[in-house]
Amino acid sequence: MPSRLSALVADHSASSNGSEKVSEPVSLPTASSTWFGASGRPIADELLEWPPDVFALVNTLLARAEAFRFAISRQDWPPKRFADWAHEAEDAGRRWSAWAEDRTGALPELVASEWSVLRERLEVPLEQMASGRDDRGWEALLTLNAVADEACAGLGVALDRFDADGSVYRARGRELLARTGSLSRIDARYLRVLPKVRTPPTGRPAFSRYASVQGPGIEVRWHKMPARHRGTDLRSEYATMLLLPWPLQVRASDFRAVDGSLDRLTKDPFGFFEFAPAERLDLDLLDRVLLSAREEAGSVDVVLLPESAVEKSELDDLETLLDAHGVVMVQTGVREPVQPSGAFPNNWLHIGVNPRLKKGGLVPSGDRQPWFHLRQNKHHPWSLDESQVDQYHLGGALHPHIRWWEAMDVPRRAVQIIEVAEMVMVSLVCEDLAQNDDIAQLIRSVGPTAVIVGLLDGPQLAARWSARYASVLADDPGSSVLTLSSFGMVERSRPEGRDASRAIALWKDPTTGVREIPLEPGAHGVLLTVSFDRATRYSADRRWPVDNSTFCSPWPSTKSAPPTSGQERCRLRR
Repeated sequence: MPSRLSALVADHSASSNGSEKVSEPVSLPTASSTWFGASGRPIADELLEWPPDVFALVNTLLARAEAFRFAISRQDWPPKRFADWAHEAEDAGRRWSAWAEDRTGALPELVASEWSVLRERLEVPLEQMASGRDDRGWEALLTLNAVADEACAGLGVALDRFDADGSVYRARGRELLARTGSLSRIDARYLRVLPKVRTPPTGRPAFSRYASVQGPGIEVRWHKMPARHRGTDLRSEYATMLLLPWPLQVRASDFRAVDGSLDRLTKDPFGFFEFAPAERLDLDLLDRVLLSAREEAGSVDVVLLPESAVEKSELDDLETLLDAHGVVMVQTGVREPVQPSGAFPNNWLHIGVNPRLKKGGLVPSGDRQPWFHLRQNKHHPWSLDESQVDQYHLGGALHPHIRWWEAMDVPRRAVQIIEVAEMVMVSLVCEDLAQNDDIAQLIRSVGPTAVIVGLLDGPQLAARWSARYASVLADDPGSSVLTLSSFGMVERSRPEGRDASRAIALWKDPTTGVREIPLEPGAHGVLLTVSFDRATRYSADRRWPVDNSTFCSPWPSTKSAPPTSGQERCRLRR
């Protein structure tokens, strides 16, 4: 570590109000041993060179010591020695960002003093802080956590305004995030620091506003897509989405048992099935739907299709047609056929982004440019038991007394996070929405603006499972959740004693609540206009709320797009 930086913090060690140092090794976890186990690195002054590294350190120690609770359970927080702790923390974070750009001059006084307190306690058992006996120790950690969090503002998600100071530092942070999937310089195989987009609007405590720490095990990629649009006022922004619940017809014969896959026929029998619909993507129909939708709405920005809606071989023709209609982005489920031998095929969401188009722009002319392509894999296969075989009336294709597992490869867990214009989006495939696993925890920590889920499922009703799990994410972290299923599957879902439903999609957000989106008779799709507005970031450590996040919600009505012939216009409700 350069001696200059060490000298910047050394002056504060002698004057800090510390507890007794422990010179002999101890068996209980300490700050040093806990951090080394979490990161593979020692606690050294070089961490101060990059604020996200310090955020990773103090956030890890606070979590292990369960010391976040003191910020909401102690009357002596914030410390009385500060005239305005929240203001001083925010100011120190801004000045630390500027200092990190070229590391000239002195560290912010607040950073240096609290770091010295931490350095004195490196070998003290964390139990002292966890028990509340070391007030000065957990106060230093909570203060450093807040200051480092403020210094992470704008590193991942661009905010409205920033001073010129720290602009190069923020650019370096965004480059590091795109290259490694983390804002921190710590090896991502140990831990990651990711941007935090939203904080829970429901009052659940959040102790950071701009960053979050994730453990190992999940590959994360953050993609910032190009987006050109008119104006700078967030409240004037919107996006027009065309929801295509295709295939519009699903037959029982579209579900097929994989040859030779039956096992344990005498006890708990199971086998594997594939979904291979006879109905292929109808590009002529899609062309007419897009034309009608553009006549109604002016432009179509995003096209969404559900799980397994297209075959892999159809993707290029699909994007060529969308490009001709000026579509900016497509998300569709992709299926592959089961091969006679070898590994099972993949099930994933294909996300394509047009690099040259702007939202609401003119239809392009000239040669098509290659689209950006992203792939979000499905991690949890579908399991059909007897009740679901009966619900979807599949007994003629799949024996109801056998548990049928989806024939798909189960890849290692990975999450693609997409930032485009005002929206930060995560996509999930069907069963992945219902799993309370590390991916769900990652989504809650990051708080994306929207979670879009492609399904192969029944009606999207407020009383069904998809709405329950969408409500979890709408409450915490406050994301807007859109689920979309195939109308063919919606039609096949006819549980005994329940009326038929045409709800092919469902929207849930913390402000407008839940909305079932039906497909009108004769329609082939639904137009959904989504608007953007301000959202508030909260922090339970007593920093003041700030209105610099983004919230999206649907405009009052959805519009069905039902062209049944080449000349018929959309019957749309504005």
